[in-house]
Amino acid sequence: MVMDQIDFSSYIPYYAQLIQLIKTQINSGAWKAGDQIPGEAELCDRYHISRTVVRQALRELEVEGLIIRRKGRGTYIAPPKLHESLVQKLTGFYEDMVARGHTPVTITLKHSLEPASEKIAQWLEIVPGTRVIEIQRLRSIDDTPFQLVTSYLPADLCPQLVHTDLTNRSLYQFLEQNCGLWIARGRRFIEAVAANEHEAQLLEIERGAPLVMLESVSYLENGRPVEYFHAVHRGDRARFEVELVRARGQAVMPGTDFP
Repeated sequence: MVMDQIDFSSYIPYYAQLIQLIKTQINSGAWKAGDQIPGEAELCDRYHISRTVVRQALRELEVEGLIIRRKGRGTYIAPPKLHESLVQKLTGFYEDMVARGHTPVTITLKHSLEPASEKIAQWLEIVPGTRVIEIQRLRSIDDTPFQLVTSYLPADLCPQLVHTDLTNRSLYQFLEQNCGLWIARGRRFIEAVAANEHEAQLLEIERGAPLVMLESVSYLENGRPVEYFHAVHRGDRARFEVELVRARGQAVMPGTDFP
């Protein structure tokens, strides 16, 4: 029988029992993504526990990404996180989401020729001031803004891209099919950041909300950088997947805890 109340005789802490009770409601489908759950006072009355216990349980669930607490509005069941791959297969966001069964929608906010800044020139290994194509796009999944990404590509490598609309189209696919450019490898860097005013407005979140920031540089087979991008993803919707492979015969350093 599924427990639907706090067992006060159990050695399991009350907050941990409440976490499990809420997870049961979510897993059973009784509480679905977007549903508002009972407030702190109602949870206290329903389970005969203190507000301190309730708050600790809700904090833990928020850290796990299972609920979203909106100041002055209540607590809601979080939508499932979207997975993106970082390694093993190098794909663009559009291809990755389609492969996972989602329908991405892209709005192009900027598409222009610009002189490369010092930073962009360093990433693309070109001279500062060299013309690059700058493309800023806002991506949504299931009608929810999810990613804000700005890409930079050397204009001399793909002049066809200057006047090409990438709305709901894969950049990597265009480079391969229309420009004859095959992206062979890439380097990606991931970091947690807080949303600024511009990002918060576009992603429909509060300023200071957690974002997952991704920087990436992609290379052609001859080693030349072809694209640098900077992307921020909503922290409440993003989950990155990394597959690690250990080569046979790989040496293990003394003192390393490796199974």
